[in-house]
Amino acid sequence: MHPPFLSRAIAFSRSVGFVLGLVSCLLGLQAAESAPSSPLIGRWDLTVKGPDREYPSWFEVQKSGHKTLVGAYVGQFGSARPVSEVKLEGNRFRFVVPPQWEERTTDVVVEGTVQGDTVQGTVTDDQGRRLAWTGRRAPKLMPTGEPKWGKPVELFNGKDLTGWKALWSKGPHGWVVKDGLLVNAKPGVNLVTTGTFGDFKLHVEFRYPPKSNSGIYLRGRYEAQIEDNYGLDAESHLIGGIYGFLTPSVNAAKPAGEWQSYDITLTGRVVTVVLNGERVIDRQVIPGITGGAMDSNEAAPGPLYIQGDHGTVEFRKITLTPAR
Repeated sequence: MHPPFLSRAIAFSRSVGFVLGLVSCLLGLQAAESAPSSPLIGRWDLTVKGPDREYPSWFEVQKSGHKTLVGAYVGQFGSARPVSEVKLEGNRFRFVVPPQWEERTTDVVVEGTVQGDTVQGTVTDDQGRRLAWTGRRAPKLMPTGEPKWGKPVELFNGKDLTGWKALWSKGPHGWVVKDGLLVNAKPGVNLVTTGTFGDFKLHVEFRYPPKSNSGIYLRGRYEAQIEDNYGLDAESHLIGGIYGFLTPSVNAAKPAGEWQSYDITLTGRVVTVVLNGERVIDRQVIPGITGGAMDSNEAAPGPLYIQGDHGTVEFRKITLTPAR
């Protein structure tokens, strides 16, 4: 048993040690929080130099745990695919994505360097081609307030293709106006507006036969899926979803052959989707471009384009209300 003065000294010493340990711990946490993260973390918009033309691509890198970097990748076509590990040494990085299509057997390999807000490198695609690309950090595009809306614009006049053009000069052009409807009678080229838009509200009324597939690209970069998926579970690749990124809360589709509607509000990269009167996506952030996008310049206005290379679809109304 210690004398009283010694017991008090020991207690004081322990309390001081506890306080010093706590301060050290807090300083350590503060240092960890203020320590710089990997320069590669974030979203990146790419432009790939393809064999016949340039095309857009995209990837995202996130931190998983203390050291591991993971991510997602969007190629020329298809949906966002998960990346299990991104290897980073200095400013050089590399990641591998398994092929998405059954007829492909080659992994996609992305290699590059990061310098500030720019990246560059090469991609070995699922056909074994090694292509150069450059990229930049994707803009945040977060709304700063409620927009003020202008006057609605009828993008389809019910008579002809005024205000629209084929996205490509090659390939069959199956878009016609018949009985007041815009019809993709023979799958072929995609149809794109001649005008471009920033933030907007969009109302579309459409109809398709069984097993058909199409889509509407917002600003030419983000696909709102149109497909015969009646009765299926909601999924990001199916109707109501922003393809491969955002999953609707429910599948509000009607059976094929019935008229259906989309009401979509896009401000920055924040989107609300109402399918057949049911709000299925509510103010969700679209991470990046979807496969088949026209370009990766996300900060710029862009057109509306309708996918025409998959299946038959009809439209009777396409109304866009731009933000002022």
